[in-house]
Amino acid sequence: MNRIPRFKLNNGGYMPAIGIGCWMGTVGDSQQVEEMVLTALRLGYRHIDTVRNERSVGKAIRASNVPRSEIFLVTKLSSEDHDKPEEALQRSLGQLDVDYVDLYLMHWPQAFDTDHARYRSPEESPTFIETWKMLENLVDTGKTRSIGVSNFSIKTLEILLKHVRIVPATNQVEMHPYLPQHDLLSYCSSRDILLTAYSPIGKYKFATDPSVLEIAQRIDASIAQVLLSWGVKRGTAVIPKSTHELRMKENLTLIALDNEDMQILDDLYRQPGMHRSVCGFHSSELGGSCFGWTYAQLGWDMLEGGIMRS
Repeated sequence: MNRIPRFKLNNGGYMPAIGIGCWMGTVGDSQQVEEMVLTALRLGYRHIDTVRNERSVGKAIRASNVPRSEIFLVTKLSSEDHDKPEEALQRSLGQLDVDYVDLYLMHWPQAFDTDHARYRSPEESPTFIETWKMLENLVDTGKTRSIGVSNFSIKTLEILLKHVRIVPATNQVEMHPYLPQHDLLSYCSSRDILLTAYSPIGKYKFATDPSVLEIAQRIDASIAQVLLSWGVKRGTAVIPKSTHELRMKENLTLIALDNEDMQILDDLYRQPGMHRSVCGFHSSELGGSCFGWTYAQLGWDMLEGGIMRS
């Protein structure tokens, strides 16, 4: 079994650098998620990142017979629960059938108003600052060992960090060579906040990129291995997802990239039209937005469709 490197968090804990992402595009539990997580644990994955399908993940953990203490388990606070994170975490623990999670993330900075079926503006209560203070209290209960954020930008982190008792352990964001987040990585690293990359393989948009193909063929590696190794070498955790056992096994095997390879991958976004998000959550409303907030409110320097301005 390959030894998976770990990153030290700002609270002294450790997170495996490679995890398995469990979001399959739809809310709810499924046999597919359960089988994927069970296979991942059998192959040696010990970092499980779940959201809104915790019952399936919990079943897989129990069936695996892997001791709970060996698993770094992550789940998330949904936008509709920003006013009641303790209740939401307790629900997640019940569905997972565990006593604690290792990391509890605020999935998005924006809160959703279920009574009126709309996203609240940044100034409306509960703001993400108010929600964060409630998350801090959850650490004291022992029901989560660390807390973090997801989809936060430099702008939203700057606002949040002025008010924290506990600095976020991680910030989970979309990150791959077309959206390398160089400035955000530098910002978070300087504040001891680990960046975790979702969509680290870029939804296989790199499958035909000549630069990536050349590196992969030269070192006899898969494209996914190249991209994941780039992510880990630059100091970020990665959570690819796959239901294919061979790919899952490959994704655990990091390969050595030299400085020239790293520079090539660092600069891929400079190609015309390539500096962009590959995720499908972007909206043309409000001149470019995501889940009710404009790109400006999110702190994303983007044009409509998730294309970076520069």
